[in-house]
Parts: sequence; structure tokens; C-alpha cells
Amino acid sequence: MTVGSYETNLNGEDLRIGVVQARFNEDICHGLLSSCLAELKRLGVADEDILHVTVPGALEVPLVLQKMAESQQFDALIALGAIIRGETYHFELVSNESGAGITRIGLDYGIPIANAILTTENDEQAEVRMAIKGTDAAQVAVEMANLTIALEELSQDQGDDE
Repeated sequence: MTVGSYETNLNGEDLRIGVVQARFNEDICHGLLSSCLAELKRLGVADEDILHVTVPGALEVPLVLQKMAESQQFDALIALGAIIRGETYHFELVSNESGAGITRIGLDYGIPIANAILTTENDEQAEVRMAIKGTDAAQVAVEMANLTIALEELSQDQGDDE
């Protein structure tokens, strides 16, 4: 095997991206979505190559990501949502279970998933992070989609050499 390097590729042209947005904590989620879609557009992802769907809350996000992954119609997926600590154990349950589900789907289906479900102590922390995390999620999705495609092509090329 030849030692080399792969340059980060943030070109979103011809990439198909699925976005699953939780509606709970709606204002924060709209902020995440707005910054995410603006960045996807800036990176060259065409509007017609983005499917945006909403679900009630963070616990419902993994199921829809799974359905999208099963369709094999996307190069990367994005999870958007906000879980803000309350006075009960529910915060930990929702945070842990949604995060574990998102990770499992990415690994099970071999598809990059940018997890931008915020977990914050209060509304103010979420408001400060929403634009940054939405933008980051778009960049992660595009970068990882391109890297995954490049690695798949490398694997196919090596198979042809044998």
C-alpha cells in the first residue's frame, strides 16, 4: 500500500444530503436548520439534492435517519435538535439514547451522519451554539461524504488491480 494523504474536500456539488430536524425546542431547531441549509448551499449542495424532514423530538431522529440510510439515496445525513436540561432525569435519557442511536445507524449503514443535536444546560447556551453547530454539521456532512466516496473508490480501484 502506498502512503499518501487525502486533502479535505468541502465541495458539495452532486452530493445528496438528508436532514432530520427535531421540532422540540422549536426556535433553537429553526436556528440550527437555517445555518445548516445556508452552509450546505455555500458549499455547493443543490436545493434539489437536500431532503429535509421534521420529527417531534430527538428520540425520533434515529428512526428517520435509519429509513434514509436504508434508501441508499444519500451521501450523508444530518441530525438537528436541541435537548435542554430540565429538572428530571429525562435530559440524560434523551441525550444518551438519541446519540447512541445516531452513532449506531452511521456505523451499521456505513453512512456519515453529522450529529448536531445540542445538549445544553439552558436556553442561552443553546442560542449561542445553534448557528455554529448548524454550520459545522453541514461542513462535517460534506467533508465526510466526500471522504467516504473517495475511500470507496480507492477500495474499488484496489480490487481492480488484483
